[in-house]
Amino acid sequence: MEFKNSKYVEKMCEITNELYKHGWDERNGGNVSLRLTQDEVDQFDDLNKVIRNIPIKFDATPLAGQYYLVTGTGRYFKNVHNYPERDTGLVKITDEGNSVDLLWGFNDGGQPTSEFPAHLMTHIARQKVDSNQRVVMHCHPTNWVALSFTRNLDEKEISKLLWKMQAESLVVFPEGVGIIPYMTPGTNEIGQATADKMNEFRVVMWPHHGIFGCGDSMDEVYGLIETVEKAALIYTTIQSQGGDIKQEITDDDLRDLAKSFGVTPNPKFLSMDKVK
Repeated sequence: MEFKNSKYVEKMCEITNELYKHGWDERNGGNVSLRLTQDEVDQFDDLNKVIRNIPIKFDATPLAGQYYLVTGTGRYFKNVHNYPERDTGLVKITDEGNSVDLLWGFNDGGQPTSEFPAHLMTHIARQKVDSNQRVVMHCHPTNWVALSFTRNLDEKEISKLLWKMQAESLVVFPEGVGIIPYMTPGTNEIGQATADKMNEFRVVMWPHHGIFGCGDSMDEVYGLIETVEKAALIYTTIQSQGGDIKQEITDDDLRDLAKSFGVTPNPKFLSMDKVK
């Protein structure tokens, strides 16, 4: 089988198309990277030679030898499912760590997303937390971004707000969400700030811009971001209806929910000491 027809490329096409249809990746906004193992790469005969070497503006030595299927810079997610070999590429981090070898894709001369250093920094951080982590996803969910304009950029406040918008939130992201200050995108500085937060969270807010999420699979990370955005949408809807809340999910309700589903809320945001 050629790599173009692999389940990895098919899933990348599916997820990027869904992100676009949700309106979370307008124009060329957003990027995704998926780590592949050596055994997964070895299944394909067309990945046995280097097409070209691409410099990267980051020392990725801790990831040397790892493979990443990544979306390209300047590429529109609405096109990926039709042109995966143009708009995505499979790269291997070189031993020197300052470049990648292209093994497949970017067939028009393209390169990995400008946020690739930020992705790699997050991959480094998350692999230290959980070696199974292999996906990083960045997009611009509308209601999530709106929260960064109307609410305090406080991790406890935003996390508890989202937990209380729907029962699923606490179950899906019990650690809550991380928040960095507004920073210029596409820089190593924003990448490092994000990676630092990824030591504790799987979701990080880029205020006035978007979201960074990570996890074990494309479906998991997509579902994580989808759940966060759904909670933010419910909040937006409440505000559009006047914001007068008559009843709510209480802290005690959250504790009962955590106990029932066997999850542990971030203790900095919610203490479990009062569980009945």
